[in-house]
Amino acid sequence: MTKKILILSVFVVASCGLAYELIAGALSSYLLGDSILQFSTIIGCYLFAMGVGAHFSKYVKDEAVLERFIDIELAVGLIGGVSAAMLFMTFSWMAAPFRTLLYVLVFLIGMLVGMEVPLVMRALNARQTEFSELVSRVLTFDYLGALAVSLLFPLVLAPQLGLVRTGFLFGMLNIGVACWTLHTFRRELTNVLGRALRAGAVLFVLALGFGLSERMVAWGEHGLFGDEVVYSTSTPYQRLVITRWKDDLRLYINGNLQFSSRDEYRYHEALVHPALASLPWARSVLVLGGGDGLALREILRYPNIRQVTLVDLDPAMTRAFTTRPELAALNKHSFSDPRVKVVNADAAIWLQQSGGMFDAAIVDFPDPSSFALGKLYSVPFYGMLKKHVAENGLIVVQSTSPFFAPHAYWTIDATLREVGLHTQPYHAYVPSFGEWGFILASPREGYTPPAGYGLPMRFLNADTTREMFAFPPDMQRQSMAPNRLNTQSLVREFEHDWRNVIR
Repeated sequence: MTKKILILSVFVVASCGLAYELIAGALSSYLLGDSILQFSTIIGCYLFAMGVGAHFSKYVKDEAVLERFIDIELAVGLIGGVSAAMLFMTFSWMAAPFRTLLYVLVFLIGMLVGMEVPLVMRALNARQTEFSELVSRVLTFDYLGALAVSLLFPLVLAPQLGLVRTGFLFGMLNIGVACWTLHTFRRELTNVLGRALRAGAVLFVLALGFGLSERMVAWGEHGLFGDEVVYSTSTPYQRLVITRWKDDLRLYINGNLQFSSRDEYRYHEALVHPALASLPWARSVLVLGGGDGLALREILRYPNIRQVTLVDLDPAMTRAFTTRPELAALNKHSFSDPRVKVVNADAAIWLQQSGGMFDAAIVDFPDPSSFALGKLYSVPFYGMLKKHVAENGLIVVQSTSPFFAPHAYWTIDATLREVGLHTQPYHAYVPSFGEWGFILASPREGYTPPAGYGLPMRFLNADTTREMFAFPPDMQRQSMAPNRLNTQSLVREFEHDWRNVIR
């Protein structure tokens, strides 16, 4: 019976160890971007630390193996359990030491986790378990625990509980293993009462943190965003936060501002109308991204548009902007328009599988700050998109800032031209973002910006449109290579550009 308990403890501790690693990777990706870099460095640091812990486990005396195992479970449960909350609060209120704290916590947790399995194996060996059976059972349950949490984390834990609460949950599981082991082997251990009291104290702290995690996240987000958070949710794809200050509603995705309700009309008028005002014959429009429905709002102002298909990855995004009154009011309830069809899917996969043709396409993805987003600005993606747009149709792409991120902006232009599209770059000033860029692309040459608009506009007229398509000397075209899927040069150019701005 005692052997089974030790074997089952391996399953739990393996699950907890991988969970802390995934939480650190996901949280740093949310806050810092570039998921490949964050996960790669965190995994490397964690595995190295596990090796250090495995090495140090040899210094534990045989008669103290179970006692040290319990002590380690208490330590890893406390440190791992509070790690997500500590990291989030640090980033929210004093961002400078975030990276240092991140890798210190990852190393500490990895070192402690690296000691767990060797100590369990030594405890089993002391109970005269055959070596081949010992290795087989321990590693089997170790890998099964990793499999279980790798499936549960993205599908259930992160979207339902959130990263902070998930951290506290797994911390409590570690403490549960410590208590379970302490009770089972109490006759072989010293200072049982002292360890039981420590376990109870740590469990209380973790349970309190679990119960207060939503308040902690709200407090942290207030420090991060500065304004009242009126809506927030973690999804399998991203962290969505809506803030309000007076009459200004703002959407943040993974901490990055997506719009301010005070000036988003400038952005969305510039995104939509230079194309659609030039296509009075258009009947169908494809929108990729744009899950807030604000581009959709502008498209639906045209009576000639009979069908709009909007493809956005995250159903939580489109649901929030459909059902929450203050958000639906912003897009004028565009998702309720019978002309609109919403598809929640990966845009690249949807383009591969769909056979639909459209008169215009509006591409409104977040900036290419990660490789997952960078693929949506790549040669293969634009090649697929071109096949879905009529020969005399138009494509408009949100293309980051030609002033703050010129290398990224002109890389997007080069990528569109690489697939045989003719491009017309343009820009508009949006106070929340500064000078922002768009690229209009078409299978045929001959696009001319509209001299006027048949619909009332708050920002666009003949003069502002003419200015949008003229680039001053400090935003002139740069010669860049196209963004290919296997290299993703755009992501590196984007990071380099914005890093220079921050400096």
